[in-house]
Amino acid sequence: MAKFEIIMPKLGESIIEATITRWVKSVGDTVEEDDSIVEIATDKVDSEIPSPVEGKLLKTLFNEGDVVAVGTVIAVMEIEGGGADEPAQPPEQMEAAENQSEQLTTPAEKEATAIVEKAQAADFSQSDRFYSPLVKSIAKTEGLGMSELDSISGSGKDGRVTKADLLAYLETRSSSVAAPKAAAAPAIQHPVVNTEAGDQVVEMDRMRKLIADHMVMSKQVSPHVTSFIDVDVSAIVNWRNKVKDSFLKREGEKVTFTPIFIQAAAQALKDYPQINASADGYNIIYRKKVNIGMATALPNGNLIVPVIKNADEKGLLGMVKAVNDLAARARTNKLQPDEISGGTFTTTNFGSFDSLTGTPIINQPQAAILGIGAIRKKPVVIETPEGDVIGIRSIMILSLAYDHRIVDGALGGMYLKRLKELLERFDPDTAI
Repeated sequence: MAKFEIIMPKLGESIIEATITRWVKSVGDTVEEDDSIVEIATDKVDSEIPSPVEGKLLKTLFNEGDVVAVGTVIAVMEIEGGGADEPAQPPEQMEAAENQSEQLTTPAEKEATAIVEKAQAADFSQSDRFYSPLVKSIAKTEGLGMSELDSISGSGKDGRVTKADLLAYLETRSSSVAAPKAAAAPAIQHPVVNTEAGDQVVEMDRMRKLIADHMVMSKQVSPHVTSFIDVDVSAIVNWRNKVKDSFLKREGEKVTFTPIFIQAAAQALKDYPQINASADGYNIIYRKKVNIGMATALPNGNLIVPVIKNADEKGLLGMVKAVNDLAARARTNKLQPDEISGGTFTTTNFGSFDSLTGTPIINQPQAAILGIGAIRKKPVVIETPEGDVIGIRSIMILSLAYDHRIVDGALGGMYLKRLKELLERFDPDTAI
């Protein structure tokens, strides 16, 4: 019998660790090839690790709740054939292990999340302890040096310092500690919330905690400004009503308004590339790729943002297919890590829940997010060669929230105006 090592796989760009949320198989269980062994979670997506071989689960090396670096052996299986003491590894797992050091030390890719970029910018490379990207980022922001960070007692596995440990330390940190060169922002004091008889207190799940932290971070980082514009989408509504039944019969899926709006948003970003950008300190990064995220509500009430890569290069049929596929797999927890990373701009459809409009929060480190409101029939003034008349038209409101550090009101307004033009000039004879 031979031993086969199961390794934490590479989970996408900028992801260097994952949390083991549940062991699907127990020690001693027989495992078929492609059976799920363990469920894992990152700050981007939940996933499963399937077994690449058939055998018996001999040993698990981590507990549920442990945070494990990419490339680390997490379990050992017993398989038929080979030497008893010689572990086997498929090529992709060997590559993940060989690349582990590089992933932990190289700078984040340009499209990596802001937290990872900050963490990798901090120099804790000489420490013998492992620190997560979030802990490194907080330490850098608060001006903690390597020796001070190493002195903190950790409650995690093997004495690892967790976010809670670091925040608790910062609350009691001696005032004699030298202040960082750039004064840290004052800590936000959360209000005291009292409960009454009959109230139910439920702890947020892991994803809701991540969403909460990300939203608070975005409002602290970016000065938000929101602009609005109304759009006559009557031509689009009439076109969809004309083609939806034949499209459903031919393709077996629905054609919705969302792909049309995302396609137009992508075209407008090509016309105004300053919106397709990110702020990195006093530098502005203008993105070459147009990768549009679409905020998707999950059945449990949480939110995830799958990304349509190279959205400006897709035709309408390709966009419809991409939107339907990503939305369906998002709701069944089937997305891959790479499919929710690398976004350069985000859309969120308030109209799905009959809301007229909203003021969305920017998905960091992007510069803007587009809110799409509900389509309503309204009486409007229509200009004709014979004079103005009142007519019933299908109207919706678009809202653009943008980072005022790099996008001014004029630019935000011009982007919305261009988007309005593209949607109102939609060809009712468009083939799909």
